[in-house]
Amino acid sequence: MSEGTMQLRAQRDQRDPQAKRAKRLTRVLVGAAAVPVMLVAAGCSSDSGSEDGKDKAAEESAASQSASPSPTVQAAAFRKLPEPCSVVTKKTLEDLVPKGDSGKEGASNDTASRASCSWDSLDDNGVKGSQFRWLSVSMLRFESDVTRGAGDKLAGDYYQKQLKDVQSAEGAKGLKTTPVSGTGDEASLVRYDLKKKEGTFKQQTVVARVENVVVTVDFNGAGLAGDKTPDADDLAKDAQKAAKEAVAAVTKANGAAAGGGTSSGKPAPSESSSEAPSKSPSKSPSKSSSKAPAKDS
Repeated sequence: MSEGTMQLRAQRDQRDPQAKRAKRLTRVLVGAAAVPVMLVAAGCSSDSGSEDGKDKAAEESAASQSASPSPTVQAAAFRKLPEPCSVVTKKTLEDLVPKGDSGKEGASNDTASRASCSWDSLDDNGVKGSQFRWLSVSMLRFESDVTRGAGDKLAGDYYQKQLKDVQSAEGAKGLKTTPVSGTGDEASLVRYDLKKKEGTFKQQTVVARVENVVVTVDFNGAGLAGDKTPDADDLAKDAQKAAKEAVAAVTKANGAAAGGGTSSGKPAPSESSSEAPSKSPSKSPSKSSSKAPAKDS
C-alpha cells in the first residue's frame, strides 16, 4: 500500500467519528423536536375530550329536565251545576213559599260555574196582616287549576269566606252559628234577626260545601201589618231542608249518589285543569241579606 493511500485512509478514519457524532446529534435533535409536537397533539386531544364531556353533560341535563313530569292536580269531582230553579222540590216550595210564583233565575254568563234562583211569597190575611217569605239558592262551582289548587280546596276556602260574610251582616241581632250535619261535606247555619219598619225578619242562612261546589240558601220570614212573627226554629228547619235538597241536586246532576257527605269515587289526577278554571269571586252570586217588600226604616 502506498504512502498516499494510507494517508487518505487515516484522514477518513479521523472524519468518520465526527460524522457519526453529527448523525447521532441530528437524530437527538429531531427526536427532541418531535416531543413538543406530540405534547401539543395530546393537549388538543385532551381539550377536545373535555369539551365533548361538557356538551354531553349539558345534553343529559336537558334531557333529564325535559323528562321531568309536568305539575298535576286532582281533577274536580263536579263539572256542572243543576238548573237552579229546580234544585228545591215542588213540595218544599209549597211549604216554604206557599204563595210564591215560579222562581226567578239570577243572571249568569257561565251557568256551569255559577247559578242562582229566588222565590218570594206574600200570604195576605186581610185585616189580620200577612206573612212574607223569601227563599234564595245560589251555587258556585270551582274548577281545579295547577297554579291555584284542587277544586275542592278552592271551594273549601270560599266556604269559609262566605260563612264569615254571612256572620258579618249589617244590622244582625242575636246572631248564632251552628253546624249542620248530613248536608254535603261541611255545612253551617247562621241565624239572626233584622228589625225593619214592616216588622222583624227572621233570617236563616245555610252555607254548605259538597266537593268543589258551594251552596248558599237564604230563607227569611216576617209577620207584616200586625201578623205574628214566624217561629225562627221552624224557619231554620225549612232552610236546612232546602239546603239538603240543593246539595242532593248538585250531586245528582253530576251522576253522583245524592245525599250528605263526600261522593264516592273521585276522578283520576289530570295534568292540567279541565276546561277554563273558575276564578274565586269577591262576592257570592246571591247576597245573603234579607229581602223585604218595602224599604228599611
